[in-house]
Amino acid sequence: MSVTVPAAGTGRRQLALWLLCAASLMIILDGTIVTVALPSIQRDLRVSAANLSWVMNGYLIAFGSLLLLAGRLGDLAGRKRMFLSGLAVFTAASLLCGLSTGPAMLIAARFAQGIGGAMVAAVSLGMIVTLFPEPREQAKAIGAFSFVGAAGASIGLVLGGVLTETIGWHWIFFVNVPIGVLASLSAARCWPPTAGPGCGAVPTGWGRSRLPRA
Repeated sequence: MSVTVPAAGTGRRQLALWLLCAASLMIILDGTIVTVALPSIQRDLRVSAANLSWVMNGYLIAFGSLLLLAGRLGDLAGRKRMFLSGLAVFTAASLLCGLSTGPAMLIAARFAQGIGGAMVAAVSLGMIVTLFPEPREQAKAIGAFSFVGAAGASIGLVLGGVLTETIGWHWIFFVNVPIGVLASLSAARCWPPTAGPGCGAVPTGWGRSRLPRA
């Protein structure tokens, strides 16, 4: 027995790809954007030299250590659900980072950012493969996604410096909030709900899943 959902149009798939690229760019940016703002953060929040490294490393440790777990949870709960949950966590944590009034609050929020980033990154590539099942389209989509990821680290250094010097270090985090909210609202409409592969459904294409026979 199989259940088929009508395939989405090309425009809808392209929008979904741009949303995935935007989310990926945000997450990679936050791995480097803080670097140039560290002196300002240390001065404003009176962070000790020992704790200052945790503003950077807290994000990277949470992100790297939870990627595999987040990927497995995405298989069980569904990639769309994991992606949207990760965006919500990342956006809320970014807001808390910008509102931080002390080092403890900022470091805790950076850990939360890393958790949300891992949830999004762990399922993004799998969603692209499902979005574009044809080899040629899939190669182009993965190429665009990879280019955004490669450029993100360099852009983060430049953008972090500009924002810190012009309007303050808080905005290196606040800038994620409107982007995260818009991406979440668009993604909620862009992808149809599908069961996770670990729950018994095996994705075979955009918006299509095949349930195993009883």
